[in-house]
Formats: sequence, C-alpha cells, structure tokens
Amino acid sequence: MTTIRAAFLPLTDSAVLVAAREKGFAESEGIQLDLVRTTSWATLRDRLVYGQVQAAHMLAPLAVAVALGLSQQPAALAAPFKLNINGNMLVMTADFAAALDPDLPSRLADPLAAAHDFASAIGLYRRKPVIGVVHRFSSHALSLRYWLASAGIDPDRDVVLRVLPPSLMVEASRSGEIDGFIAGDPWPAAAIEQGLVEAVALGARIWQRGVEKVLAFRTEWMEDNAATIDRFLAALTEAARWCDDPANRAELAALLARPDYVDQPAAIIERGLQGLVIPRASAAPIEVPDFLIFNREATAFPWRSQTLWIYSQLVRWGQVKPSRAAEQAAASVFRPDVFRRALGASDVAMPGASMKLEGAVSAPIGVGAYRGALTLGPDRFFDQRVFDPERVADYIAGFDVPR
Repeated sequence: MTTIRAAFLPLTDSAVLVAAREKGFAESEGIQLDLVRTTSWATLRDRLVYGQVQAAHMLAPLAVAVALGLSQQPAALAAPFKLNINGNMLVMTADFAAALDPDLPSRLADPLAAAHDFASAIGLYRRKPVIGVVHRFSSHALSLRYWLASAGIDPDRDVVLRVLPPSLMVEASRSGEIDGFIAGDPWPAAAIEQGLVEAVALGARIWQRGVEKVLAFRTEWMEDNAATIDRFLAALTEAARWCDDPANRAELAALLARPDYVDQPAAIIERGLQGLVIPRASAAPIEVPDFLIFNREATAFPWRSQTLWIYSQLVRWGQVKPSRAAEQAAASVFRPDVFRRALGASDVAMPGASMKLEGAVSAPIGVGAYRGALTLGPDRFFDQRVFDPERVADYIAGFDVPR
C-alpha cells in the first residue's frame, strides 16, 4: 500500500478526492489516501511546494501562477487531472443587488446584462463595492475580472477585491467586511440561505465549461513516481464517475457534510450537486444542469488550451509579462501526456487532441477520440468570444481593458 497525502479545502468540489478515500477507490488501487484539510489556498500551495503533501486539490490558475513564479516560492507543478469544472457563484448584498434585474432567472441567464446593471449600481451607491475573492490567482478572480470588464468596470480601479478563504466568506458578509463574494459551493449557497446575499452571476454562465480545480503535484515527484500516479488517476476516474451519478448524490452530500470535510448541512451541499440554485432566501430554485460537473464530457482531461486561456488572462491584467518562455511554462502545467499514459488502457474515452478552440461549442457535439464515443458540452463564454490557443496574442489584443 502506497501512502499519498493530499491537501484540500472544504468545498463541494473536493468530492472526487473524498469519494476516492471513503468509497475505497484509492484503496483498491493500492493507495492509502490521507486527506489534509486546509483553510486557505496560500497554505495549501505552501504544503505542496514545500513537500508536506504529495498532491493537492488546487485552483488551476494558482498552479499556473506558481509555475510562473508569480505566487511566493516558484516551483514546477504539474496537473495531469482536472477534478471538476464549474461550481462558482457571485453573490452580493441586497444593497447592490437592488439595482439588478429583479427577475432572478433572467438575471442569472444573462451575465452581460447583469454586469451592466452592476456598473449602474456602483454609480448609484457612490462607493467602491468590496468583493471577496478566494485568491488573486483563482478562476474566481479571473472570471470576475472578465465579467466586470465586459461592462467597462476596471477591477483594479472601480472595485476593491479582497482575498479571503472561501469558508470565511459567510462571516465576512455578516460582519459587513465585504459587499459580496465569488466562491465555490457550498459557501455562496450558505450565505444566501442565511439571507445575507443574493445570487448575481453563475460561473457556469460566464464560461459554460470553465476550468476550476485540478489535482496538482510537484513535477519532480510526479515523474519519480509514475506507477503510483497511474494507479491514483485510475482511482480518481472511478471516484469521479461515482460522484457524477445522480443515484449517489445523497450519499456524497452526507460524506462531504462531515466535520472533517466541508462541515456544512448536507441539504445545502446536495442541492448544489443536483444543479439547483436558490438565488435569494425563500425564492424558488432554478435548475442549472451544468452547475458543477465531475466526470462527463471528459471533465478530467487537462486540455492545454485551458491553461493557455488562464495565461492569456494573467497577461491581460498585467500579472505576467508576455513572453514565449512564459507561455510555454504555463502550457506545461497541464499534462495530457500523463493522463493518456495512466488511463490509456482503460475504457476512458480519450480526446484525440490536447488543445481545442475554447468557447466554440454551442451545443453538445461528438468529437474525435482514440476509444469510445466522446461528447463535449457547450463551452461558450458569455460574450461569445472564442479562444484560439494558437493565437494567444491576438486574443489578448482583442480586449479593451478599461483603464
């Protein structure tokens, strides 16, 4: 039995790791999976970089930022497996939400209109709203910046972005420290449940298949333990399938609700797993079938085009100076070659390419695969832009940064 210590944060999207341990998928591959609960992304990053754990449930942009030397100690990190896509929600207090479309389903269905309404709210309120983000280098921060800028809001001038661990967002909303936040489930749902905030935008409507958490390793350790990695990815694949099965949602919610994992009511967690969003306390739930995805549509496959999209946004916001070396370093974080090696002999439908146009699919579509049938779901960005990973500079140049 090989022991792997993996750090995680209390979030619903830690589900695949939790299921791998609790349902025996890791043990059946000869792996004793020890899960190390951590409060902040910065601490999780340090545990991985300094070798306290061998693996981590990590924000995809944070893995890229560490590899680029943007976030504390630079280190070579590798992400051969994605743990989920989507799952985030932007919520705001009633003061700011009052200027938005009162028809909640319409508001959530049209992020572009909501962004323009929010821009008006800032003008009416005559002060900068303080919005909590879970880390500077997070998909939350990148999608929030994208959303704000679509309405001419400069995220570095017109609002205050405050970094807080996701589990502290509810209390920060209650105390008035922040006017809203963007985070993964169940924290936005918990804040809505307590009447502190209401939903403003969904991650799954800003980018329909937005990359979220990855399984990250130090590259050197991953390459020195190839056989263990292959068995671990096989275990996680079975766990992800189990998590995506509607028949298992109640059991999964009960597991995640335990104090040693997410420590929130199972009912709130299960609602997110079902794709049900209650946008305001006591409001009727809205069905969002792609709110959080663990397995279907090749969720776990680490498309290099997605890590390059992350790089494009870091460049857009001046967080990294564009260069060929930086672009290559960012692209090297996602490791489809390791995914293929580990699962090549399994029944997993394997994409025939490692990059694709991001944002080009408007309806489910079958794509080329080495084995089996593979269908990709709609992946449109809310502004209808398409990211071509072969033309990163042109894509970045297409944005009018409001500054």
